[in-house]
Amino acid sequence: MSGSEKTKKPGKPGKAEKPGKAEKPGAKKPVGRPRRLDPDVMVATARRIVEEEGVAALSMRRVAKELGSTPMALYHYVQDKDELLMLTLSGTAAAFPRPELPEDPRERLVAVAVHMHDIIGEIPWVLDILALGELTDRHALWMVEEIVDCALACGLSPAGSVRAYRTIWSYVYGDLVFRRAAARRAEQPSRREFFPEMITEKDTAELPRLTEVKDHWREYAADYEVAAELDAIVKGLISRGHGSAGPGRGADQPRGEGQSG
Repeated sequence: MSGSEKTKKPGKPGKAEKPGKAEKPGAKKPVGRPRRLDPDVMVATARRIVEEEGVAALSMRRVAKELGSTPMALYHYVQDKDELLMLTLSGTAAAFPRPELPEDPRERLVAVAVHMHDIIGEIPWVLDILALGELTDRHALWMVEEIVDCALACGLSPAGSVRAYRTIWSYVYGDLVFRRAAARRAEQPSRREFFPEMITEKDTAELPRLTEVKDHWREYAADYEVAAELDAIVKGLISRGHGSAGPGRGADQPRGEGQSG
């Protein structure tokens, strides 16, 4: 080195070898874009969680973790958990072939209601999603359409037809929830006494009828045909719609729908 050459200050590179900014020890590397998700795999994962563990176990974070991704990545495909649940329902009804339905509107209405009960009974996890309200499988709407159409054909008003559907759906949903609870209890018997075993002779004065039938309750309840019960419900709904309610208002038309007073 000659005397005319300048000595470089330690720690500062020369202009000719100026590198990028030195990384600080422990500095985090910038996170890249999350890997692209397969929507079908995302929905299948959500459905598996719901089927095996219930709706309460499902969250965007849980699905993202299962897929090795981040919750934010999921929001590129769905707005929220409700939309994800809607997608898990999508196609469930279409997986079951539509039954051949009778031409008579009352018989057709009963047949559709029984079909609705049967298919949901085979996929009971759907009950947990439907319990959230307003979430449904678009492919299942043909059953709602049929019930309302048949109710109209049986002489009910539009309002009465909608209420008839609600009554039928309440029965279908309630019966399936009860059956699932009974099956769960049978699989996990408890030493506690539930209804009707909790009723004893001490209850005779307060609950005479229940005390009388309690020993045969399960036998009577087992002899229970959904189709026959739905037929009775439909018969009652139609009968009420054809009843006399005075001039200007059908029996299924509440006050305020056509006239006041």
